[in-house]
Amino acid sequence: MQRDDRLRSLERKSMESIFAPLDANEPLPRELLKDARRYKTLGRWELAGALWLPAVVVVLFLGALTDVGTTIALGAVGLLLLGFVVFAITGRRRR
Repeated sequence: MQRDDRLRSLERKSMESIFAPLDANEPLPRELLKDARRYKTLGRWELAGALWLPAVVVVLFLGALTDVGTTIALGAVGLLLLGFVVFAITGRRRR
């Protein structure tokens, strides 16, 4: 008998008296909004950041292979950094 009483407390009417039905137009909680931002599309800043390290390695490898000076290799790395920053900034979306 006691089990039946507990199951009756889970009937729809008694549950709706305790918990209001969810509103379809209610905005998402903060945690779900943060989770949705995690899966955003790849932007120019992310692309420039992902390509930066491989590009530096290639420039330094080619500089060592062709036996150019340290100043020229570091200058090429600086120009590469400047190019990636300009690439990332020029593609900023307008809101």
